[in-house]
Order: sequence, then C-alpha cells, then structure tokens
Amino acid sequence: MSEPRKSPPRHGRWRSAGLAVLLLLGAAALTGSTQAPGEALPGGSLRVDAAGCGTPPAHLPAGRLSFAVTNGDKVFASIYVVSPDGSLAYAEIPWLGPNKTLPLATTLTGGDYAIRCVFSNGTVRTSRTVRVSGTATGAVAGYRPLSDLEMTGPVKAYRAYVTAAFPGLLAATRTLEADLARGDLAAAKTDWLTAHLEYERLGAAYHSFGEYDDAINGMANGLPQGVDSPQWTGFFALEHGLWHGAPVSRLQQLGRRLVADIVSLQQDFPSEDTDPGDLSLRAHEILENALQFQLGGIADYGSGTTLATLSANIRGTQEVLSVLAPVLSPRDPELLSQLNQQLAAYSTEVTSHRSASGVWTPVTRLDASQRRRLDGDLGHLLEELAAVPNLLTPRNHA
Repeated sequence: MSEPRKSPPRHGRWRSAGLAVLLLLGAAALTGSTQAPGEALPGGSLRVDAAGCGTPPAHLPAGRLSFAVTNGDKVFASIYVVSPDGSLAYAEIPWLGPNKTLPLATTLTGGDYAIRCVFSNGTVRTSRTVRVSGTATGAVAGYRPLSDLEMTGPVKAYRAYVTAAFPGLLAATRTLEADLARGDLAAAKTDWLTAHLEYERLGAAYHSFGEYDDAINGMANGLPQGVDSPQWTGFFALEHGLWHGAPVSRLQQLGRRLVADIVSLQQDFPSEDTDPGDLSLRAHEILENALQFQLGGIADYGSGTTLATLSANIRGTQEVLSVLAPVLSPRDPELLSQLNQQLAAYSTEVTSHRSASGVWTPVTRLDASQRRRLDGDLGHLLEELAAVPNLLTPRNHA
C-alpha cells in the first residue's frame, strides 16, 4: 500500500503517526476481509500492466476472496474491485509499486464485478467481468469513489469560511495589542483568550497557512531554548509571557508581531493552495491533536484554558463536516448525522467545565472521573471521525 500523505514537521502542530496508521487500516477495512498467513482464498494471482488489468476468473463463489496482484509495469498503480459500471468500489490497493505484490481481499455477495487498474502515468485498464454466485454474510457494501473535482465545492466553502473569519480574528488581536500597549495585563489576559479562540476555530485551514501558522500559533517544543527561545512568537509565546511575568516591553513586542503576522496571513491566504485531500484529513486530525495537546495539557503555557481551545477545535471540526456534507452524505448519511450528534454532545460536555462567569477549569484541576470521561468520549468520537478521511480520500478513476 502507499504511504499516506505526510505533512511537513512543525514545532507548532503535531503531525499524527496514529492517523497514518488509521488511514492504512481504514483502507484495509474497506476490503471487508483479512487473510490469515497461508490461508488460501478463491481469487488467484493477477499480473497487471499497461496492457491490461489481469485476467481474473470468470466465475467465483460468494464469500471471502483474495487476489494476489503483481504490478508488472514500470510505474505505480492503484487497484480496485469495482462494479462493472465503476460506480461502486469494494476493495482497493491504494498504491502498488513496480514488481511488487499485494493481496486485494474482500467479501463479495452474488453479482458482477471487475478489477480496475489506474496507473500513475494516467493509463486506466479494466478487467473482464467476474460473475460471483451465491450469497455471503458480511459482504462489503460498495462505496462511491471520490474524485479530486468533487472536493472543489467543499474546499471553496471552507476557504470562504476562513476568509470571512479573518476580520474578527484581526479585530480581536488588535484589541489584545491595545491592552498590551497601555500595560493593562489583566485585560490582556482576557482578550488573549478571545483572540486565540478565534484562531483555533480555523483548525482545518492551518496546513494552508504555510509558515504563518508557526509564527502565529507555534509552541515552544522543538525550539533550541524552548520557552526561552528569542525567536518564539505568537499566541503561545504571549500566553507564557502573560502568565509568567515577562517584561511588558517584551509582551508589547510580541503583540505587535502577532498583529503583523495575522495581517500578512490575511493578505497571503488567497494565494495559498488547499489540498482537497487535506480537508477530509482535518475532520479527524483537529480533534486528534486536541486529545494530545489540549486534554493532555501540553498546550497550556499558564492560562489553564486548554478546554476552551478544545471547545474551539470542536467548532472547527463541525465546520469541516458542514462543508463536507455534500460529498459525505451521499456516501454515508447515517455517519454524518451520528457525527453531528456526537460532536454536539461532546461540546456540551466540554463546556460544562466553564463557570457561569466564563472561567474555564484547567485540565489539571479535573478529578479522575471527569478526566476519564473526557478522554474516553473523545477517543470514541475519534474512532467515528476516522471514517471520514477514508470515505473521502480522492480515488480518481476508481
């Protein structure tokens, strides 16, 4: 299988190895079958190349099947089990290298199927029809392949959401800068949180922000001197300074730099690209990051407001699902409805740790049962969200 898309390392954001594993496992899960070592299943060997997509048996029994697919071409290939008209896919090998062999395993009920080969040079080949006879328990329900073009609408909608949010983010940050300019640190602490949450609600867009995300929302981990690194800037540097007694002059400098970086980001954003595949990844990754950084307390530099950030991350995830709804709903409407309900319920659970006066309980002050519940409920939600990038991974020509 192919390596999943990897984001460049940054000191301000966690790039999850766990998600990479989930994506690989998710692709395997679509096959609906696992094959024990040495277990022989109907299907046989297929050698594929630019001339054709192998010669599968014309007839196979319903149930668990497995094709040992060897790529005999000089370029990479994606291999699928599809319906004859190509409208549904039942199994996949996302990425098969030259002269490599991998199993294409699935569970099929009676009907007609075919093998589709999509080579990295643009060549597409489809095998002859395979007639499967009988019925099978646990047969895979075909999924609708997604093309890059189908993600154009969701990407445009999310970019419009981000663009519309910039003025509020900039206004909140300028209020924070004004607090610092007059030395009102009490007001600055309050307005720091307001501005920071405005940024955190943009969760799915940060990979489109280039190096601006490092400057605006980078954490100190990975910097040569940690929190004492002179080059550390942005919201977290200001948080650390505000709650650890940094000189006012340093805080004012950080405030001015933050406003300048957000202005530059707003101006630059129209020229930045958003990868269609990234948007569906963020539906899972935003809260996966939050599980480690917010509930884990790693992103707390003194304010004790990581639950507030988690609440903003939930809002960002809800927005991602909203713009993905036109492509997600036709593929799994029950999943979309379930996720919306679970996100709303989890948001209520998180905000229950905010007082009537708006003060958030620091994670370190949660009792053991509260912490277990927040962790467990978010873990369950992440399991459900992991289906989104799998369903919406672009599978051109599948």
